[in-house]
Amino acid sequence: MNAVAEIEDLRIEVGGRAIVDGVSLRALPGKVTALVGSSGSGKTTTGLALLGEYPAGARVTGRVRVADGLAGYVPQHPAAVLNPARRVGALLGDIARGQVRSLPRSERRAAAREHVFTALSLAQLPDRDEVLRRYPHQLSGGQQQRVVLAQALLLGARVVVADEPTTGQDPVTKRRIVERLSAVAAQGIAVVLLSHDLDVVRTLADEVVVMRDGRVVESGPAERVWHAPAHAWTRQLLAAHGPAPKATGRVPPGQAVLRVRDLTARHGATPVLRTGDLAVSGGTCLAVLGPSGSGKTTLGRCLAGLHRDHDGQVLLDGTPLPRSLRSRTREQIAAVQYVFQDARAAFDEHRPVLDQVARTAIRLRGVAPATARAEARTVLDRLGLVDELVHRLPGQLSGGELQRAALARALLARPRVLVCDEITSGLDTVTRRGFLDLLATLLRDRDDLALILITHDAATAALASRTVVVEAGEAIEH
Repeated sequence: MNAVAEIEDLRIEVGGRAIVDGVSLRALPGKVTALVGSSGSGKTTTGLALLGEYPAGARVTGRVRVADGLAGYVPQHPAAVLNPARRVGALLGDIARGQVRSLPRSERRAAAREHVFTALSLAQLPDRDEVLRRYPHQLSGGQQQRVVLAQALLLGARVVVADEPTTGQDPVTKRRIVERLSAVAAQGIAVVLLSHDLDVVRTLADEVVVMRDGRVVESGPAERVWHAPAHAWTRQLLAAHGPAPKATGRVPPGQAVLRVRDLTARHGATPVLRTGDLAVSGGTCLAVLGPSGSGKTTLGRCLAGLHRDHDGQVLLDGTPLPRSLRSRTREQIAAVQYVFQDARAAFDEHRPVLDQVARTAIRLRGVAPATARAEARTVLDRLGLVDELVHRLPGQLSGGELQRAALARALLARPRVLVCDEITSGLDTVTRRGFLDLLATLLRDRDDLALILITHDAATAALASRTVVVEAGEAIEH
């Protein structure tokens, strides 16, 4: 079978350092080729090479070939590639009209509309008329992802590169994404899947390419890689795919660091979340578990003062916290720290990572700049970010590396409460296990620290001693 896309001996150097080195792969029509590896392994850089996209100033050798030059891309954060000022119908219509120019003028409008409807159907977007009337920001993340996929299909892409399409998604949404990509492959389109999610890769992939530090360490048919991995790194990835370590606190029940009383959060006039009484003690972890869109993140944002439109109380050591972050004192802001799921959006792209991490200690604790930078280096090193990495701009770090930097920044505030919103969803199995081990260690070492772990993943929630399940805006403790 002829490949629709090939990479041969690809090497990409930036600043004299090889970030991809000697990578080769073939993408076959109707097949799914998965690139698997830790954050910073070179998966995304390799996938973008199929689109002719390379880092600024890169020196590139090797060969990249795509049949007819038509490759589509579904990014991890699809909103970034959708024009927010145009309705979905206009975005897709522009592409469709370009595909029907050879037809008589009288037939073009109907043909273009039919092309759009076919692409929406293949991308599994129901309620097509309603979707076409909306702007991108009026769609869920999953719907935005499907619109980007529909764009690629409209362009006639022979290969689609899907970059971490299941990150941060609950099991039901993951299953739908798997079905969607399977339907695309069934049309004879090659799918190149960049993913750390081994469950999804097991379900979808025909071929697996395992990467580490920019190199391919193992590749072959999926069945062989799963059941008889040849390389030690592949075996380590598979072995780390399991539940989180258990964290146990030493503080007696009732000594709550943070307590929530009868909280009702709203978007405008619409209630979106209701809780009864919730409490978390020092040295313990409370997991907030539920599907995408259930209200988990809204709860976390209320605790951190990022969503002020709510009734009820959030108390720190028995003292009510102001609803708005702007009304909280410097000490209260430091006490409740929030680590966002999208770490890249939480950093200033024009300032080195080390400076941004250190600034937390300077602003919230009044630490001198030199001392703050030394503290930042220590914490970042503990999280596996070497000195050479932390002096870079955020855009030069992988998603997993930035997530570690975001956690380091929160820890520099020396918080009493750490709210982590899906912080392991974008990580490979080895890095995820390292994160969870670190969080468990933090709780063992600090009796005064309470961890709130927002997740859709039951295996990650195993870190917690207690769990709150949020579904359809109702939070119930289990």
